[in-house]
Amino acid sequence: MTPIRPPAAPLPPARRRAIAAAVLLPLAVVPTWSGEPQLKRLGTDVVVHARAWAPKGGWPRRIGRLEPIGAVALTADDPAFGSFSGLALWRGQAILLGDGGTFVRLAIRGRTLTTLGSGSLPGGPGTGWAKADRDSESLAVDPATGRAWVGFERANAIFRYAPRFARTESWRAPRAMASWRTNSGAESLARLPDGRFVAIAEAGDWARREWPAVLFSGDPAAPGTRAMRLRYRPPRTVVPSDATALPDGDLLVVHRRWDGLLNFTVRIARVPAASIRPGGLMVATEIAHFPPHLLGENAEGIAVTREGKDTMVWLVTDNDGAFYRRTILAKFRLVPDQ
Repeated sequence: MTPIRPPAAPLPPARRRAIAAAVLLPLAVVPTWSGEPQLKRLGTDVVVHARAWAPKGGWPRRIGRLEPIGAVALTADDPAFGSFSGLALWRGQAILLGDGGTFVRLAIRGRTLTTLGSGSLPGGPGTGWAKADRDSESLAVDPATGRAWVGFERANAIFRYAPRFARTESWRAPRAMASWRTNSGAESLARLPDGRFVAIAEAGDWARREWPAVLFSGDPAAPGTRAMRLRYRPPRTVVPSDATALPDGDLLVVHRRWDGLLNFTVRIARVPAASIRPGGLMVATEIAHFPPHLLGENAEGIAVTREGKDTMVWLVTDNDGAFYRRTILAKFRLVPDQ
């Protein structure tokens, strides 16, 4: 027979609070486990190494309207380095955005690259535990202030960050992007010279050769900015992976196609500024074609700079997190119309 015991004396209030804090504190600081490993975070002390790179046999004199200037293969001793999907050039810096919410800033001084900073975005969709939360795919930077806008797939949202990604300032998931496919939102994001923005989805209608796009009247992360639908038509059977604006307001869009055996075809096309209007169809005209033997990697970031009277076009590739593939940063001169 089990003896009947008197009820225990109640714990003092201070003791109860201490026990509750000990139980709840770990739950407050550890994100809810999602059933998958935590997203790799890039260290803040990464040192990026660059070595000259060229395709086998060297660069041709011209690739369509692009004249090769040079390229480097980038490496770093950090497992989270790579997978770059966005690129911006700002005040002599190359800003590389990874598709897991990571970033690297590099100073460009002639033929020398110096690491200025690295890390992970200070905020974004979800908790940041899984890649699905921080699937950052596109980047645009205000040349005057250095503020940055990042497009996130899955969330179909755009976040704005302070210069050097110091903090999150604002974000928005516009209704015009809400119906974009889960893994295809805001793959391309470009800031136009007049302050408007264009976002292009990764997935489109292959039968009609039309991709959904949105034109923002201003800051895409600000609540009052109008978001107006339009469409995009890429050249041939390729998928848009990023966009940037030329000084005259035209768009340059980089596209890729997987050709198997870790080979990619890359095509760059130009969209006239006049077609970037609400309800319009942006028809792209190809200006450069990189068959697999020329680049062979997944080009996902494009940016433009000016050097004197010349327009320079920059590309960065996404190694999809594979250590045996290359992260290439390449520079070309845009040959003017004759």
